[in-house]
Amino acid sequence: MGDPVELAKLYFDQGADEITFLDVTATVDERATTYDVVRRTAEQVFIPLTVGGGVRSTEDVARLLSVGADKIGVNSAAIARPALIDEIADRFGAQVIVLSLDVKRAASTPSGFVVTTHGGRTETTLDALDWAREAVERGAGELLVNSIDADGTKQGFDLELVRLMREVAAVPVIASGGAGALEHFAPAIEAGADAVLAASVFHSGQLTVGQVKDAMAAEGIEVRR
Repeated sequence: MGDPVELAKLYFDQGADEITFLDVTATVDERATTYDVVRRTAEQVFIPLTVGGGVRSTEDVARLLSVGADKIGVNSAAIARPALIDEIADRFGAQVIVLSLDVKRAASTPSGFVVTTHGGRTETTLDALDWAREAVERGAGELLVNSIDADGTKQGFDLELVRLMREVAAVPVIASGGAGALEHFAPAIEAGADAVLAASVFHSGQLTVGQVKDAMAAEGIEVRR
């Protein structure tokens, strides 16, 4: 895929509004996020940088902020111990916390969506909407909502999931999972997302950030230039 620092600089130069660095195997491997990569990325990009993966304590948050992260993504550790969200919010403020939700469709929950952990490998019993509500009440300042079902399909975002999250959360919602073409981004915003996240279409060179912004602007969506 290439060096993450070089990729972050490329997307910054292309006009990305924010960079999200999720070390998706950090929790699985029980190791800390690569602080050196975060530090080098922060030295190269001058837009908000969200970092997640392996964050288990307020000390982890403090260290990531000290090396240049602006916001911190929490997922598995917050599910295991929800009070972590309160602790981070109390110490650093809600604006620092991004609750990262890896969500699957499931008949077992009232909403039809269940929360997963460890990069989607482990299914919990948590209803995704209930968990989003609780996390916001505890102090999460943003929701990064990734559809495990849509992720990698390049068939578009799960718009139903986006709409439902918008209904239950008064904080910004970031839609993730499924982007594969220029026409996929605007519908996610129209469904209620405040921002859209994509990875593989940019990593592969299939699309550029500028192309996506142009396509969204053509649909009447305000974008930063």
